Amino acid sequence: MSEEPRVAIVTGAARGIGAATARRLAADRMAVAVVDIEEAATKETVDAIAAAGGRALGVGADVSDRDQVEAAVARIATELGAPTVLVNNAGVLRDNLLFKMTNADWDTVMGVHLRGAFLFSQAAQKHMVERKWGRIVNLSSTSALGNRGQANYAAAKAGLQGFTKTLAIELGPFGVTVNAVAPGFIVTDMTAATAARMKVDFDDFQKHAAAEIPVRRPGRPEDVAHTISFLASEGAGFVSGQVIYVAGGPRD
Repeated sequence: MSEEPRVAIVTGAARGIGAATARRLAADRMAVAVVDIEEAATKETVDAIAAAGGRALGVGADVSDRDQVEAAVARIATELGAPTVLVNNAGVLRDNLLFKMTNADWDTVMGVHLRGAFLFSQAAQKHMVERKWGRIVNLSSTSALGNRGQANYAAAKAGLQGFTKTLAIELGPFGVTVNAVAPGFIVTDMTAATAARMKVDFDDFQKHAAAEIPVRRPGRPEDVAHTISFLASEGAGFVSGQVIYVAGGPRD
């Protein structure tokens, strides 16, 4: 690690994978900006980091709004230091079959996943380029390979893979690596919401998923956070433009 602690931004970090990632990066001795739609929602994650001896800042921002994103990154740079690690994790679900999907269902998912990653990457990269060191990790999904009822989500997550590979090419000469992590079935509020939408008991939903996973268990947010921790580390400087499936078994 550098002499001064790195500053990391994790979006959608109030709960689930984002919260686990924020805690893990703090354990890696980074100062962490915990970003979510409402600043109040970040308190639990921020408090957990502080209780463990880390340094964190809760920031409220709509990741799809340019003015809010730029203000958030400016505040983070002032209060924590220049951010050189960015994890674009913020996400929402608006699942529906194609013939039922509304413009709002489509636009909301694209706005949070794709526009959000674009805006935060654009705002944060200047700090990385100035320091000739940076790490960007985008959260894709196994749904990028196609998933019934998720045309919007699958398209957004596949788009993030192309976005990742392009940024790796553009930012690589400046010492910035860009990778994507594509989780499979992870036990979070979002997967619980999917079970509810399908009118399936969540415990049964997990058991059915585990039976289809080679390691025979569903994933945990910490499984994803450990992978992100590596990609954000000094040691991952020769890994860029990759999509790593954290899914308990092979994926295309």
